Amino acid sequence: SARISPRSVHRYRRLVGLFRETLSHGIVIAAQSAADAERFKSIGASPERTHVIGNIKFDFELPRGLTEQAAQLRRQYADTRPVWIAGSTHEGEEEIVLDAHASVRRELNDALLVLVPRHRTRFESVAALLRRRGIPFVARSSRQQASERTEVMLLDTLGELMTFYAVSDVAFVGGSLVPIGGHNLLEPAALGLPILTGPHNFNGEDIARLFAQVGAANVVAGAGELSAEVLRLLKDEAARAEMGGAGRKAIDENRGALQRLLALIDPLLGTGYLQ
Repeated sequence: SARISPRSVHRYRRLVGLFRETLSHGIVIAAQSAADAERFKSIGASPERTHVIGNIKFDFELPRGLTEQAAQLRRQYADTRPVWIAGSTHEGEEEIVLDAHASVRRELNDALLVLVPRHRTRFESVAALLRRRGIPFVARSSRQQASERTEVMLLDTLGELMTFYAVSDVAFVGGSLVPIGGHNLLEPAALGLPILTGPHNFNGEDIARLFAQVGAANVVAGAGELSAEVLRLLKDEAARAEMGGAGRKAIDENRGALQRLLALIDPLLGTGYLQ
């Protein structure tokens, strides 16, 4: 799944002699896309040893028992309430998300937000933000059930993001309303969730572009656009199903990179080694 950005390749071309020498020693390149392959060849990679295999990230499987666990958590925290999740948020994003949630609740006053800061070191500061705003919330670490007054569930534990994506109806993926570069869109897509993301997705621009093109993800900028899309989707089950189905289909159509990669590695280790 080798990739090289257009920005980087311009810098590397200044040292094309060094790269050509380095890449000439039998190195096999398994590029993510045809564009990546062409960029590698432009800095000296051998055309005969440069292959396009796709993105290996598409070849993941959902954990066993996830659906059952998510159903249990849904009963505990939300039951029949509409739920949206803001996953992997960063400093500066929580304020935008909470402004959006306030707008959502003006029309859907039972809506619940699952707020998931990206880093554990920020759990307490986000909890403090919720207290300052006077927002009734439940921290996941407390193991308390949400009441009818609960507006936000703060996911302040590790390793449960995927499970709470499965609990939710709509997913916003963070690191994208601020210039962090965006986080993993594949997990909510694999669960059939409609995806919302900010404009900053340079860490995974190919996947973000694909999902936008097939109608699996919508890009929003700011609290107003985020709240409008969340409201639209929470109110429209058919629209959620259409976007979620498009995401699942895109993942299924892009699987297979792992097997193509193993087929390239096998001859380097000895025929039949990986069989």
